[in-house]
Amino acid sequence: MRLSLHEHPHGVATEPGTRVVYDIEANEAHFGAARVVGPAIVWEIGGDDPHGWIVRCDRIDFPPGGIAYRHTHPGAGIRRLLFGSIEIDADGHVERYGPGEAWFEGADYPVLATASEIEPTAFVRVMLLPAEWEGKRTIRYLDPADDEKPKLQRPTVFFDQALA
Repeated sequence: MRLSLHEHPHGVATEPGTRVVYDIEANEAHFGAARVVGPAIVWEIGGDDPHGWIVRCDRIDFPPGGIAYRHTHPGAGIRRLLFGSIEIDADGHVERYGPGEAWFEGADYPVLATASEIEPTAFVRVMLLPAEWEGKRTIRYLDPADDEKPKLQRPTVFFDQALA
């Protein structure tokens, strides 16, 4: 399957189809047809037979200094930073992202995410997941000890939508 991200700073109206529309100002996500008057982000999904897959849209908020310890997810996705800044360490390749910037994480690709030390940080993401992950937490820490550490990041799941 293919996943692409498109920015719409002045709003957008979409037809039914396999896409996710995120209204930045209202902090709302929609699958398929939507109308957004202000800034919006649209993820388009295409390609192979989508049977057995779901699309998840969620938002992750970090307080200053928040860390998502080295982890993976069972599906690929594109994240787009809403505010703050974040450093993504993917097997020693480190990138910093600021507001409006986006990055891709592959399925089972290990990353360490470190949010800004001085300001809150949040990103919204769309992931393509095998259907068995519907409604389940997808983060898997590489070091089992990290499972026991306090988590400062807070996810808000907008929806899981079957792609059949």
